[in-house]
Amino acid sequence: MKNLAIIFSVLCVQLWTAQNVYLSRVEKTNDNKDKFLYKKDEAVEGAIYLGEIDVQGFFKDDALAFSLIYKKAKEIGANTFALKPFENINGSAQPFNASNYRIALYYTPKEKLEVQNGMIYIFASAEKDQKINVNKQDYTIAPRSFLKLKIVPGEVYTISTKKLLGSTIKVQPKTSSENLYFQISSLKVKSDTSGIGGLNLKSGDIVGLEKSYAEFLSLIYKEDKP
Repeated sequence: MKNLAIIFSVLCVQLWTAQNVYLSRVEKTNDNKDKFLYKKDEAVEGAIYLGEIDVQGFFKDDALAFSLIYKKAKEIGANTFALKPFENINGSAQPFNASNYRIALYYTPKEKLEVQNGMIYIFASAEKDQKINVNKQDYTIAPRSFLKLKIVPGEVYTISTKKLLGSTIKVQPKTSSENLYFQISSLKVKSDTSGIGGLNLKSGDIVGLEKSYAEFLSLIYKEDKP
C-alpha cells in the first residue's frame, strides 16, 4: 500500500511538471505556404483569427518550445501569433506565467504585416545575468530578458561579452527597415577536439537569431529598459 502511494505521488509530480504544447481551439484553417511565423502587431487590420495554442509546463529549452508551437501553428495555416493573457475574475489580464500561457494564431496577409522599425534586439540566456558592451556602453541583461536599441543606419555596432574568453561581433546596418536579433549565451565548457586533450572554456557567445524565433522570445521574455 505504501509503495502504491509513492508511485501515485511520483505520477502526480510528473503530470504537474509535464511540458505540453497543444491546439486548444481551432476556429478555422487556412491554406498557405508561408514558412515564417511572426508576432502580430496589436493594431494590424485584416488578420484572420484561426485558433489558439496552450503551453503547459516550463520549457528550459525555448527553441524546443518554439519548434513545437511552430508545428502546431502550421497545422492550421497560421503565419502570425499574439499572446492571449488569461483573465482574472474581474476581467483584468493575469501576469505572464512562463509555465502556463496561451498564444492566439492568425493568418495575416503579407501586405498587412508590420513594417520593421530598425532595432537591435539582444536576448539573455535563461540561466543568469549577462553582461555585455555595445559601443563602449555597458549593459546587464537579466535572465529571460532582452535589450532593445535603436539602429542608426551606417553606424558600426560593436557588441562584446566583455570577458577574456568571450565573443565580439561588429555589424553595420545599412538601413533602418529591418531588425537585428542576437542572443548571448553563458559559459561553455567542452572537450578539446585537437587531440591534445583537456577542456576548452568559452565565457560567452553571441549568436544571430532567425526572426520568427526572436519574435517568439520577445513575446515570452521581458524587455530591460537601457
